[in-house]
Amino acid sequence: MIEHMETIDEFLARRTTDVEAAVRKAAADEIMPRFRQLAAHEVDEKSGPHDLVTDADRKAEKYLTEVLGKLLPGSVVVGEEAVHANPVTYEAIQGEAPVWIVDPVDGTRQFVHGDPGFCTLVALAQRGVVLASWTYAPVRDQLAVAVRGRGALLNGEPLRAGAPAPGRALEVATSHPDYTTDDQKRALLGLRAEGVAPRSCGSAGLEYLAIARGELDATAFSWEAAWDHAAGLLLVEEAGGAHLTLAGEPFRITGGNTLPFTAARDAATARRVVELLSGGA
Repeated sequence: MIEHMETIDEFLARRTTDVEAAVRKAAADEIMPRFRQLAAHEVDEKSGPHDLVTDADRKAEKYLTEVLGKLLPGSVVVGEEAVHANPVTYEAIQGEAPVWIVDPVDGTRQFVHGDPGFCTLVALAQRGVVLASWTYAPVRDQLAVAVRGRGALLNGEPLRAGAPAPGRALEVATSHPDYTTDDQKRALLGLRAEGVAPRSCGSAGLEYLAIARGELDATAFSWEAAWDHAAGLLLVEEAGGAHLTLAGEPFRITGGNTLPFTAARDAATARRVVELLSGGA
């Protein structure tokens, strides 16, 4: 088992490109051949008609689980589909071992409908701290990589979120009302304010990438699943952004957050969004 942060630092210094290669191969071999080619028997519902899983999700996660575990001996993998099959698997995020957090197809609904707005998300964390992340949008051939303390890159070029332009309405991607509690709906109503332009979110991973690129000002999300957020939150942080929960604290991948929470291009925008959400609540 890996016990020292220095060991993981060494791993990230020499094996980051191996993780990139694994993510690309999972997409090339298991996801893209099924894009717009899915048969009916390759798509299943999980909790309902808007919560879908496909053979692409299952097979890409299986491949990544095998490869990532071998790349970093002593690590464990928490994948969305594995947790669906056995919820106890999720508890590894709170353990001592390094953990790979995997969402093989973030935006499965879009993928099923032939929309290119999906991506593969991988994050490496330990003791609740996200250390590195990979966000890959295969249709766009965009690969964003973030390493804690070392910045964020998109296809090898530095990412900087910047700050919203003064006087322009804040564009905020929000959870769809169908996936929120009554209290969360009331909080999100706070974004219906002058100078704010809320809209329903698509793939969470791609929304985080849009923030890191300075194309979206903020998010307001109401769920905690680490595979949706871990990679993107580090990407936003390393691009100069910030994230806060309704309690005014950074989001924790280990859970127990006061929701909704926001990720934003800069700290001032994050505080403003939380103030608006608090007013709505």
